[in-house]
Amino acid sequence: MKLSAKINLLTSAQFAILIIVINSLIYITFSSLSYSNALNNTMAELKKTAANINSLMGEVPEADLLRAYMPVNGMIQIVEQDNKGRSVTSPSELKLADRKPTYFSSEESSRIKYGGKLYTFQSTPIILPDGNVANLQLTSSLESVTEILRMLRLVLIVATLFALIPVVASSAFLGRLITRPVATMTRTMTDIRQSGEFKRLTLEGKSKDELYEMSETFNHMMDLLEENYEKQQQFASNASHELKTPLTIIESYSSLLKRRGLKEPKLFEESIEAIHSEAIRMREMTEQLLLLARHSGEWDLKIKKTNFSSLVISTAKAFENAYGRELVLEHDGSPIMVATDEQKLKQLLFILLDNARKYSDQPITLSFGTKGKLAFIHVIDKGIGIPKEELSKVFDRFYRVDKARSRKIGGSGLGLSLAKDIAGALGIEIQLQSIYGQGTTASLHFKSSNSQ
Repeated sequence: MKLSAKINLLTSAQFAILIIVINSLIYITFSSLSYSNALNNTMAELKKTAANINSLMGEVPEADLLRAYMPVNGMIQIVEQDNKGRSVTSPSELKLADRKPTYFSSEESSRIKYGGKLYTFQSTPIILPDGNVANLQLTSSLESVTEILRMLRLVLIVATLFALIPVVASSAFLGRLITRPVATMTRTMTDIRQSGEFKRLTLEGKSKDELYEMSETFNHMMDLLEENYEKQQQFASNASHELKTPLTIIESYSSLLKRRGLKEPKLFEESIEAIHSEAIRMREMTEQLLLLARHSGEWDLKIKKTNFSSLVISTAKAFENAYGRELVLEHDGSPIMVATDEQKLKQLLFILLDNARKYSDQPITLSFGTKGKLAFIHVIDKGIGIPKEELSKVFDRFYRVDKARSRKIGGSGLGLSLAKDIAGALGIEIQLQSIYGQGTTASLHFKSSNSQ
């Protein structure tokens, strides 16, 4: 069963039960009040009749008195203590005369059923002319009340049925309205499955309810799936493209080794060196490709307050020791606190410093500090620089300004792409400024927690 049909069915059933319960309470309350009112009225009439009969008893024949106060639809009778009675019955209720009389020692008021019909029955004591105590009993038909209640039942049943018509119609409309986003999502997912395209839902309305949030979540999920799919496709394409060259070199040199390696020591050393170099480059490239293939939410960042100045200085010293390159530090010596991931920031600095090392033979300048509420790092080299028309492309994967030199020094064109992704994950703005033939400045800007 469809969700809209379930909503329609459950809503209609709920309203139907609610209407039936309310109408039942109305009927029960009205019925109770009607019967109670009939009993009270009959008792009041009986007491008035008993007073009149007591005052006229002995002056007017008993039969005439009973006939005078006989109810229109019922019976009046006098019952003595030996359960013998004398009664007068209306023409419409002659069967009441067959009812066995019963004496009561006190007043009695009840609703009885006799011959398939309902009656009110009241009994009150009276004093006969001979001084004996007897009962004056009055039995009146409740047919009029029963008829009213019968009509009330019919009206309530008809009203319930008519009330259910708009309820069913409105619940059907409500079901379609509620499930419309779900139906749209289902159609969109079917289209995605059939076409293979990543489609989005059109967000409508301003209610921001759960269905709207579900649609937003669906669109966000599609964004993630499309992004991951594109990363997967790009990874496969990049890996197959970039690994082709080192694999070809390794294959060529290994073939030379098989044919002439044992006979020519110089060729053997050259081949081993080339294979080793390409293997290292393949490993580094694979690691960078795997990092680039990650989604920003998968970086597992450990953000905490960090002494920015100390981190930059220690990274600079480690770089100097690793590559034997001179670094010129420019800073005012003030400690700066930032909220960041230490390891990822170190990795980002190493990428920028390594890029400067590869394309410059002169000392590298590392400048850092604060400007207003922003902390900054500038990595400045005096290398080959980047042509103005190519500056916007340097963050593209596998892009190299000087392809021949990059290949010679082992560049893969992935460093700046990875740096951009790390900076994005850390919330850092990364910029490049360059003049071709004069050098390049890579800048990082992010908010400082405090400056002292």
